[in-house]
Amino acid sequence: MNGRTTRRSARLLSPALLLAASLLATTATAAPRMLVDVNTLQVIEHEDAFQRWYPASLTKLMTAYTVFRAIKAGELSLESPVVMSKHAAAEPPSKMYFKPGQKMTLDSALKIILVKSANDVSVAIAESIAGSEQGFVDRMNAEAARIGMSSSHFINPNGLPGKGQYTTARDLAVLAVTLKREFPQYAPYFALEGFTTGKKQYPNFNMLIGRFDGADGMKTGFICASGFNQVSSATRNGRSVVSVVLGSDSLGARADISAGMLEKGLTMRAGKVPTLGQLRPYGETRDIVTDVSQEICSKHAAKVRSEGRDEAGRQKLVSPYIHELDRPLKFVFAGLLNGEAAKTAGNDKVASGDMGDVANVPIPIPRPTY
Repeated sequence: MNGRTTRRSARLLSPALLLAASLLATTATAAPRMLVDVNTLQVIEHEDAFQRWYPASLTKLMTAYTVFRAIKAGELSLESPVVMSKHAAAEPPSKMYFKPGQKMTLDSALKIILVKSANDVSVAIAESIAGSEQGFVDRMNAEAARIGMSSSHFINPNGLPGKGQYTTARDLAVLAVTLKREFPQYAPYFALEGFTTGKKQYPNFNMLIGRFDGADGMKTGFICASGFNQVSSATRNGRSVVSVVLGSDSLGARADISAGMLEKGLTMRAGKVPTLGQLRPYGETRDIVTDVSQEICSKHAAKVRSEGRDEAGRQKLVSPYIHELDRPLKFVFAGLLNGEAAKTAGNDKVASGDMGDVANVPIPIPRPTY
């Protein structure tokens, strides 16, 4: 095709198609961020805050909130059993590989989904509480709408991608702040350094816990379509802040960016800024769900991430606010009832390969969705 033909074809494109192409190109470069003071609700910093994004395992924050609401309503307790169904056991990794019929307490199940991001356990929780996965998802969406998550919709309780699954940095900030303000008694679930089944240990994917002064949660998430996401919270000298980072290109990048934002929120005064409720929607592409698969899961991106590790396979972090952990991780118990042994696949080990974090403690290789 010669230049004249190309120019003639371009003129034949409708303005609507040209605009759509432009919007999609712009969306691919979005990097949603949000930093909020939990006590005042002031929005200290925001960027692309209303851009729709795949939540990945940040979805499990909504799952946990829906569980806490059910407990508050007296429907069940932390000691209630969660039963692994055939449907739940068939979910793709990340998972625990529990067998259909095996049981755990709701307490153990929450620890597992918030540390390991186990997709099978998330569905088992949903079914045990609402009778079906869809019934629980309906509750999730109702709760999201009730607390003001105006541009979020969930299609499952674990964050695996699909049409109709999306959220925004602004909505995730609303959820995180609501969790901290409405259910402070459950805050320890989001700050766990890891759990043990009695046979295996699972460190938390959140590289700020125990390594950033004042870090107290909350959750990470990754799928190719979303990149590396993280919702973080920290408290220092009576001040509490929440940060949301979406679409980072590696574990290290999302931790570094989150640490910088948290430090800013804890050490500076916001001045005259809008609150969460006052921030108005913006962004031409905000109703398009961004998909960054090409940028995140290409061979080039994988090569760059591999270069972000040292000779021992540990993640390189550049933030001056993240320090090495000079003690062993603290693990809590989370496992099956009656001492049942979990059957796991041979490739679902705590340290797949020789990868480790800044404290040289092995952490799992990234796999959807965590």
